[in-house]
Amino acid sequence: MLAGCAGPSLTGTTYSREEARQVHYVRYGIVESVTPVVIEGRTDGPVGTGAGAIVGGIAGSNVGGGSGRAVGAVLGAVAGGVLGSTIEESATRKQGQEIMLRLDNGETISLVQEVEDGQFFRPGERVRLLQSGGTTRVTY
Repeated sequence: MLAGCAGPSLTGTTYSREEARQVHYVRYGIVESVTPVVIEGRTDGPVGTGAGAIVGGIAGSNVGGGSGRAVGAVLGAVAGGVLGSTIEESATRKQGQEIMLRLDNGETISLVQEVEDGQFFRPGERVRLLQSGGTTRVTY
């Protein structure tokens, strides 16, 4: 159910529809270091929160009787929404890498992107930086 919340990939070889057919400026450099990082998952998606609230509301409405059922439904919906949001964040969390690069012009920069197929960049590798708008990616 939460797969629809995964959002766009943050790897170096995945492009959004908006990035297709756009000019990308190219620079070259050498990887100086790589540090594993965690890229936080989504917390703004409606599916985790919404699904959790629905399930929690249904479960909470089965508690008590009369006005207690309504209170139970509200409390269950709130608790379910919080839990659903937490599950969504965990399910959409990504393994990332902070890549420190020495560009051919001597500039040193750092960029974080998602690890693709479990393959981290390695120090000493020659790579390309592709930049378009506010998006920059490291590729081979």
